[in-house]
Amino acid sequence: MSPVLARVLCLSLSILPLAAYAGPSSLPSPAELSQTDGATALKWVRAQNAHTEATLTSDPRYKPLYQKILTAQQSPARLALPTQQGGEIWNFWQDDRHTRGIWRSTSTSSFQSGHPEWKMRFDLDALAQNEHANWVMEGLYCLSPQERFCLMSLSQAGEDAHVVREYDTQTDTFVKDGFDLPSGKQTAIWIDANTLLVSRDWGAGNAGLTRSGYPYSVRLLRRGQTLDQAAEVYRGQITDMDVAPERLRDEKGRELFLISRHRDFFHTEVSLFNPATQTLTRLPLPEKYDSLSYLDGQLVLHLLQDWTLAGQTFHADSIVALDLKNPAAPRTILSPTSRQTIGDGMGDALAVTKDGLVVVVYDNVQPVLKLYRHGATGAWTSRSISLPGNMAAEIVSSDPGLSQAYLQLEGFIQAPQIWSLNTTAQTAQPLYRQPNLFDASNLAVEQMSATSADGTAIPYFIVHAKDWRKDGARPTLMTAYGGFGLSYLPVYHPDLGITWFDRGGVYVMANIRGGGEFGPAWHDVARREGRQKAYDDFAAVARDLTARHITSPRHLGLRGRSNGGLLAGVEFTQHPELWNAAIIGVPLLDMMNYEQMAAGASWAAEYGSVSEPGPRAFWEKMSPLQNLKAGVSYPEPFIFTSTRDDRVGPIHARRFAARLESLKQPFLYYEDVEGGHAGTVNAAEVAHERALEAIYLSHRLMDAQ
Repeated sequence: MSPVLARVLCLSLSILPLAAYAGPSSLPSPAELSQTDGATALKWVRAQNAHTEATLTSDPRYKPLYQKILTAQQSPARLALPTQQGGEIWNFWQDDRHTRGIWRSTSTSSFQSGHPEWKMRFDLDALAQNEHANWVMEGLYCLSPQERFCLMSLSQAGEDAHVVREYDTQTDTFVKDGFDLPSGKQTAIWIDANTLLVSRDWGAGNAGLTRSGYPYSVRLLRRGQTLDQAAEVYRGQITDMDVAPERLRDEKGRELFLISRHRDFFHTEVSLFNPATQTLTRLPLPEKYDSLSYLDGQLVLHLLQDWTLAGQTFHADSIVALDLKNPAAPRTILSPTSRQTIGDGMGDALAVTKDGLVVVVYDNVQPVLKLYRHGATGAWTSRSISLPGNMAAEIVSSDPGLSQAYLQLEGFIQAPQIWSLNTTAQTAQPLYRQPNLFDASNLAVEQMSATSADGTAIPYFIVHAKDWRKDGARPTLMTAYGGFGLSYLPVYHPDLGITWFDRGGVYVMANIRGGGEFGPAWHDVARREGRQKAYDDFAAVARDLTARHITSPRHLGLRGRSNGGLLAGVEFTQHPELWNAAIIGVPLLDMMNYEQMAAGASWAAEYGSVSEPGPRAFWEKMSPLQNLKAGVSYPEPFIFTSTRDDRVGPIHARRFAARLESLKQPFLYYEDVEGGHAGTVNAAEVAHERALEAIYLSHRLMDAQ
């Protein structure tokens, strides 16, 4: 969708939004808002979008900021992240000529030279134009070891649901009469060149979807068969979160085919599938783990719980290896301390190469790279490689048959770097450094700590100008996530640099409980009814910023997305006195009904089910939608969501905004018509939405003294 670049309304920069809502007045019912594509709901959405865009794009700062963000989003100087595939380096690239993106490739030696010569392989823009479809690239999964034939996943407008088509990297075309799976939430893996293992909705009269909206039947699909001819090899239950197949390969080319039954978000049963006999063997694994890898015949897993087996206890957050020939005798590879954890942000933290295991570890949220080898005696040896501080590190490409792997490092003010890792030589060094997309020369990053309500130390990063004054009036934007055991780590956001740092804003990222920054215990203590601890942590950091005379509530705002959007909604309703701005993105806000919306049922293990007395009593007091009250002075929020979000869905945000409207409270609302839960899908729309946020924050935190 092309952004609206100008509006006829002209507002004075010195005038803040009105205390009473002055936007569109037609208020649909909750039932009407719940119809994602309903005519009444979409009419309301269009009116809200027009009001928000008219309010913000008329600011003369909007257009220059939009253009700067767009230029950064499409900069040819951005790093090309590598994917090792078929003896080459592949990369998916978007720019002003390829807004949807292209797959391109180069030789390994060309990539290692620092000046790669790229060959275009697949043009998604051309496909979308030819098929009159709003295609978004979701991934390319190739049949190893040759990796000639691949399964390409494409979604409409960024939804989780996607089609799967067979693609030939030798001809750079889709395979005629090849595998072609219709749209759905699905997982497909290669068994061999003519066979797939697929989990999906198998149609009327067959196994459909779980109550969480994901598949629970896995079937063997042979070339030439229709979906209804596929033979079922495993069926979970409709009460499961989902069931999905997985394929692992070790450095010697041995393969494992696994079927994972996720009973909920954290508890999993794993079975080994033998394609030759089509039999299943349940593996003796703990229920709470992540990051399965296969190395030297060992199944390697990251524990999310204490695990006792044969009289030996393996502690949560450890990495252990299980010999499938002797599964009763696991070995510990790594057991972090209480202030360490395995890197568990959004990127990969474990990878297998032909020489061993690569692990990213964080020590007090600072990265260290560890290389492990499995000796002939069964012992594991390691070597540590120091990495730059105040940065995030992730493994972006590896191959169990190669010694070469690639890392990406980035920080708040350090542009991304690609490091080349040679696991034979056990060395790592920078290969590419992206030029800065904003001026960071006068910026500094510090790590500070606040004390939460129960006395727990909560670390947080703060980005500020080197020559700042602590006068209690610094425009400050806070963020955090605090859920699902995911860590929030330093990340380079050019749009944030352009719209916030360059204009004197202070940025704070809090490592609150509920995340994974200090292992599973840091997460578990803030699950279900314990979630108030995460909200207390965030509020404690806000108060600490005031106590240090960095900012004050008049100049303090917060931003959160998804579970972070729920965090923002709770802080907005629970502590309206602490903030003057709140950006609430693709959020969960109606926690009394979240299990009936989109994929909400899949998160009951995190939030607790409101069918249980404990969680229900908690969310009755905490759910943002239900706790909006008349007579309270709330800061005007900026709420954004996506019509095509089939994970959280737009209903939460719509209901929250409509409730504010009924209370005559001011708010700004923006609903992108495409993009799914991940948000906007092209550079122009990203630039538009980020520029809207920037003007909103300018009005709320910068303009008035």
